[in-house]
Amino acid sequence: MKFYTPDPNSDIRLMKAYKDEVANVYVARESLKFHCHPVEKYVDKWPTNPPSFRKSAAEYLTNVRRVEITLLGAISESLGLETDYIEKKLGGHYVSLNYYGACEESNLELTYGVRAHTDPTIITILLQEEVPGLQALSEGKWMDVNPIPDTVVVHVGDLLQAISNHRFKSLVHQAMVNCEKERMSIASYCYPSSDAMIGPPEKLIDSDHPAVYKDFTFEEFSEQMWKVIAFDDARLNSFKCSAA
Repeated sequence: MKFYTPDPNSDIRLMKAYKDEVANVYVARESLKFHCHPVEKYVDKWPTNPPSFRKSAAEYLTNVRRVEITLLGAISESLGLETDYIEKKLGGHYVSLNYYGACEESNLELTYGVRAHTDPTIITILLQEEVPGLQALSEGKWMDVNPIPDTVVVHVGDLLQAISNHRFKSLVHQAMVNCEKERMSIASYCYPSSDAMIGPPEKLIDSDHPAVYKDFTFEEFSEQMWKVIAFDDARLNSFKCSAA
């Protein structure tokens, strides 16, 4: 497998389905993950089969970046911040092309596409095809997020939760499989630069909204994330203010 590597910092890597021995479940997602911004820096490392892949991926990911910046501007304004407040923290961009095979009915109860988690991102932009499978946790219940043609789903990530001082809450979600049809999706992950300062700006801190998190860099967050095995916003616990 040309792109398979155990190195999580590789510019491009293939990830295979696996058995989670601790939870005794099978995680069925297979994915190709790669860096994609700026496109010209990474495009020569992308697959060449099919021949149209690089051109199509570059066009899609360039447009996703535009959508991302527009969304972050609207989010910043909704928080009463300058339009480019979050945009100025941006660094790279990472994409995951996901494949979920159909599952044998006898194995369905113990098979997940992806287990419940939040994303360690600012936001994630997800393009679904017509086969459903995405679920989001809402008020303690799993809700189907069925595909709508010509739309994307936007997940709030852990880092936006920290920046917004909990005005935005990272989305707990999971992917399910079915017995009849394979499913595919494209997840685009929005990350800050390694030296970007994460934490609520003073404008979002007052007596009614004390700071939940102290300031930390994305590099510090990344280092901590690999030390603490967590699939949700518990990744942020090390950066909580003592009074939070």
